[in-house]
Amino acid sequence: MLSARRNTELEKVKTLRKQPEQVSVLTLDLAETKTLAAIAETAISIYGTVDILVNNGSISQRSPIIETSIDVDRKLMEIDYLGTVAISKALLPHFVKKQSSHYVVVSSLMGKFSSPLRSAYCGAKHALHGFFDALRLEHDKDNVKVTMICPGFINTNVARNALTADGSKQDDQDDMTENGLDVDVFVQKMITAIRKEKFEAYIGKFEKFGVFMKRLSTRLIHKLVMRSKVR
Repeated sequence: MLSARRNTELEKVKTLRKQPEQVSVLTLDLAETKTLAAIAETAISIYGTVDILVNNGSISQRSPIIETSIDVDRKLMEIDYLGTVAISKALLPHFVKKQSSHYVVVSSLMGKFSSPLRSAYCGAKHALHGFFDALRLEHDKDNVKVTMICPGFINTNVARNALTADGSKQDDQDDMTENGLDVDVFVQKMITAIRKEKFEAYIGKFEKFGVFMKRLSTRLIHKLVMRSKVR
């Protein structure tokens, strides 16, 4: 089942499948949290069951904290955090009843350590880890699995679509994202992590080692990020 805001784009993706008749399209908007419970029920009704939920919807941000409107912070929390939490909670009773299910949450390395000009994004991604770590603990007895996928720089349009200080799109690609991991390579690594039911998977090039550096010393990762070209 494919879900996002733009039905036309979802239908295009559906036609790429070898057996498109086996693929359903269900549009949703993570910013509209009050609609997600009904959408979850619709998803269950289409197939009779849902086995895995891949939470991939997100928007990024590129702007200094001092210049960023609080409305931008609010929008990122609504989409990146609350939308994901809402759809996940809507499916939770079904997952508990099944006693076999899997949440996959595409977070970010920015959910493990922060970087300049991404304060709202980092805050929302850090929040996801707090929530889903708690969910994993509470529902371990129900065989509800949680895999947090933490990408680094992946060559996508995430930077172009990132919000600036006033909420407008950046409409520009940065070098680090442009030279990031190829999407196909990322997807294969993500699939492997899901199949292995990993708690967390850090996927990227050199930047993924920042997670381990922070474990050694928060001051060390601070110095390394300040010296890097991550802007």
